[in-house]
This record gives sequence, C-alpha cells and structure tokens, in this order.
Amino acid sequence: MTRHLLKRSLILSGHGTSVALEPEFWVVLDGMAQQQGQTIGKLVESIDGKRDPNRPLASALRVAALHASRSDAVSSLGQDRVALSSPDL
Repeated sequence: MTRHLLKRSLILSGHGTSVALEPEFWVVLDGMAQQQGQTIGKLVESIDGKRDPNRPLASALRVAALHASRSDAVSSLGQDRVALSSPDL
C-alpha cells in the first residue's frame, strides 16, 4: 500500500519552505491551528521554533499532531465513560 504525501508551502521566519506530510497529519494540524485561533503557518512556525534542531520539521509536526491526538483522546475518555455509565442507556 503506497502512502501519498500532501505537500504544503509555508513561510517560516520570512523564508519559504515546503513540508510533505500524510493528509491525516494535516487534518490534525489544521484542527490544532483552528482551535488555537491561528493560521497553519503560525502553528508550524511555533512548532518549528520549539523543536530540537536535530529533528526534521516534518517529524516535529508529526509528533505535535500525535501529542494533540492523544490529548484529545485522553480528555474524551472521561466523557465516554460518563455516557456509557449513564442509566438512560
């Protein structure tokens, strides 16, 4: 099975760059940007500024998306338990 990457062009610190990620990661990153009330470019710039210089940008973006997904999953676990234990079910 071949995975297709989606390439986006961004301006980071005044310089043009492009990043290729799987579409699923872009969906999470877009959601993160929207939730934080910023553009995807600003989000990527923020992640870029915090990353270890030895970690490639694409890798840092994937890790950030993974952390965000895990946080969302953990916070929704409590809601699921409440809904499942509800006597109305």
